[in-house]
Amino acid sequence: MNCNGGIIAIATTSTGSRHCGKALNAVRHRRRELPRRLQAKQTKSARRLLKKRRRAEARFATNTNHVIAKQIVTEAERTGNGIALEDLQGIRDRVRLRKPQRVTLHSWSFHQLGAFIAYKAARAGVAVIHVDPAYTSQQCSSCGHVDRGNRLDQASFSCTSCGFAEHADVNAARNIAARGVTGWAVSHAA
Repeated sequence: MNCNGGIIAIATTSTGSRHCGKALNAVRHRRRELPRRLQAKQTKSARRLLKKRRRAEARFATNTNHVIAKQIVTEAERTGNGIALEDLQGIRDRVRLRKPQRVTLHSWSFHQLGAFIAYKAARAGVAVIHVDPAYTSQQCSSCGHVDRGNRLDQASFSCTSCGFAEHADVNAARNIAARGVTGWAVSHAA
C-alpha cells in the first residue's frame, strides 16, 4: 500500500482509494479574498478576525489530515500491508507550478499528514517506509517503462510502450508501493 501526495488528491493508495481535500480547498478558495480586504483595513478588529479565521482553517486542515491518516492506516491494517510514503522533503522547492496551483500546494501540510500516518501506523503495528518519488508519475506500473509522454495530463496515464492505462495517481501509488516493498526487503535483509 502506498500514499502518493498530489495537488488534486491529497493521498492515493495503491489499491485505488483517493483521499481528496476538495472541501478544504473549496473553503480556502472562498475565503481567499476576505483576508485581503481585512488586511487593507489595518484595524484591531480586522486583525482579530484574521487570526480567528486562520485558526479555524488550521483546525479544519488538521482534522482533515487526521481523518485521511486514519483511513489509510485502517486500510493497511485490514489488508495486512505496510505503508510506503513519498519522501516529500523539499517538495516546495522542487515543484514548478503556476500561481493558483502554488497556493494550493503551499497551503497543504504534507509533513503533518505524514506524521499523522506514521504515529497512527506505529500505534496499529503497521510498517511505514519512505521512498524516493523520482519518476513515479512517469513510470508504468505494469512494464516499468519511464517516459515523460506517459503522462497525458494531470489525471491520465497511458504507457507509450505497453499501452497500459490508469489514473495517474493510482499508477504512481503502485510504483511507490513497489519501491516500498523493495526498500523494506533491502533494509531488513541484513
